[in-house]
Amino acid sequence: MDVNIIGGVAAHLDAGLREPRVFESADLPAAPDVLAQLRLGTDGADLAAPPVVLPDFHHKRKLEMPSSIAVATRGTIRPTLTSGSVNCGMALIALDTGLAEGEQPDAKAVTRFYEDLKARYPYPTGTRRDLTYKECLRVAAEGADFAMERWGVDAEDIERIEEHGRIDLDRHGGVRALRRVVPSLAFQLARMRFGTVGPSNHFVELQRVEEIYDAPKAERLGVRRGQIVINFHAGGGVLTGEVGRLFGRRKDFPKHLRYAEAVLKPWSHLRTANPAVLRERWRLYFAGECPPVDLDSAEGRRLLLANAAAMNYGFAFRMATYGALRELAVRAFGGTPGRLVVDSPHNSVYEEEVNGERAVVHRHNSCRAFGADRMRPGTAFAETGQAVLIPGTHRTSSYLAVAGENAADSLHSACHGAGTVVKQFAEDGRSAEQNTETLRFRYSTGQAEVVKHYDDNGVAAALGILATHKLVAPVARMRPFAVLH
Repeated sequence: MDVNIIGGVAAHLDAGLREPRVFESADLPAAPDVLAQLRLGTDGADLAAPPVVLPDFHHKRKLEMPSSIAVATRGTIRPTLTSGSVNCGMALIALDTGLAEGEQPDAKAVTRFYEDLKARYPYPTGTRRDLTYKECLRVAAEGADFAMERWGVDAEDIERIEEHGRIDLDRHGGVRALRRVVPSLAFQLARMRFGTVGPSNHFVELQRVEEIYDAPKAERLGVRRGQIVINFHAGGGVLTGEVGRLFGRRKDFPKHLRYAEAVLKPWSHLRTANPAVLRERWRLYFAGECPPVDLDSAEGRRLLLANAAAMNYGFAFRMATYGALRELAVRAFGGTPGRLVVDSPHNSVYEEEVNGERAVVHRHNSCRAFGADRMRPGTAFAETGQAVLIPGTHRTSSYLAVAGENAADSLHSACHGAGTVVKQFAEDGRSAEQNTETLRFRYSTGQAEVVKHYDDNGVAAALGILATHKLVAPVARMRPFAVLH
């Protein structure tokens, strides 16, 4: 399974930077038509390194760029290189149910857990307000720190969140400047539907840890064989979607956001008496699809500020869900409150060091995987490397891993899952059904159904590419036994 540096003709940039670095295998090659879309989307970009293509590489129709990529630029921010809603992410909760190794909660307890979860986070979500206006501003400024006060999240949990769940707004002007960039109406709307789950590719999955590959790291992360864990995938919430559409015209533009942005965008960008500023903002946010923004310009600072606030909101959003899941798990299964193993965003824009230089790393449906040397001293990840989650589907195993020794080769990035690969393997006969099964709950029906598992060929193929090239190191394998999505 070789890493391919695909050759090509350079126009005005070094060919070594223009051509993607593709992590693939004979069993899992990157589709040429999707690679063409990536090349088109990065054409002319001020690349700091070759764009990275990871397993589970595919292109969703409503998105500008393919999934499972990481792209680093030198002097610009390019919003279309990631999702229109940053800080969608996944988290893993280690439970202490008091059950013996290998035991699972019975069907009655599992059903109670999911029925309580659907009652806590109903769908359709409605217009309930979970935050006051002032709390919403605090969430944008404080991120996961706010969750410690509001939802009882522990300090030990905070260190398991990327960036410790908070990006400092003061670097980009602070809260006062944020209120001039993001309209008050946006914060009023962001008070609603905080910490939701909902039917989509998002999920809340009960799993049992079946295999440990690295016992010392598993112990340091708080995971053991036979343990029950919750793996959940949730978005970043209302504010992230609002901010994403404030700074460009996106293909994925739901009707409710179009109505809101008709008010929010002019308020944010056109209230200026400076004709030059007005022309520049019109060019960036209204006239074209979504052009790059100079990193060190006034507009770059506005964009970085809004992006940081959206990331903070997303961190707190998932911590609200985490707090609810811990509470519901104790109610249904007994034991003591669970502990956060990792919270990992997979749509993000960060300023990072690439090849010794400042760069902007855009990750789209890929997660950050920093080595131990890049993590805050004294934390678990400073010993193990940053933890990442690589789920399959509710019909396969999922994996917990940590950054590998060659993570820099992929811009310190890993794919955020292998769902498309699992589907592909099942459709073309490379995976077969097994005797194990998952109890599947859905928002659309009150009746749970039993679904058979596939073998792990698909998810193992994706993980195998990452592990072979030492981008990640597997720590544990978990098998699902119940899911809501």
